[in-house]
Amino acid sequence: MTMRNFGFIMLLGGILAFFYCTSQLSSLDPMSADAGLADYLRNPAGRYQLGRYLGAGAAAVGAILAMFPKGR
Repeated sequence: MTMRNFGFIMLLGGILAFFYCTSQLSSLDPMSADAGLADYLRNPAGRYQLGRYLGAGAAAVGAILAMFPKGR
């Protein structure tokens, strides 16, 4: 598997994870603004919020790998 193909897989997976977490998050109560990271990991809404960030990050890394597969 080439880096370009792996980048496209990461891009697609990140986008799907982002939209899945967003759809699940819409049915839950929002977290408070002063919650810490440990509170986010204990609460389902916080876990989906962190999942959105991870999905967006994976999509960004996948886009970079797809555009620059050989480290230009």
